[in-house]
Amino acid sequence: MTEREILMKKLASYQFIIYDLKLYLDTHPNDKATIAKIEELTEKLTPIRKDFEDRYGPLFAENNNKNKWKWIKSPWPWETEEDN
Repeated sequence: MTEREILMKKLASYQFIIYDLKLYLDTHPNDKATIAKIEELTEKLTPIRKDFEDRYGPLFAENNNKNKWKWIKSPWPWETEEDN
């Protein structure tokens, strides 16, 4: 597994947990422990996202402030080393 894939799995894990906890808040909006956990996970996610984007480019087109076309120069999912 490449370093890029490892970072993507970490990002996906944190994002999934945060999303799931937000869904839980739909039915338990006053659960302060869950709100605190979301904030904690978001703080952990931010540097991982920044590290990924610094190494491999923006994850989303709207996150690209420097060069609006740089995001499309990253390898597409079907252009990975495993496919060659």
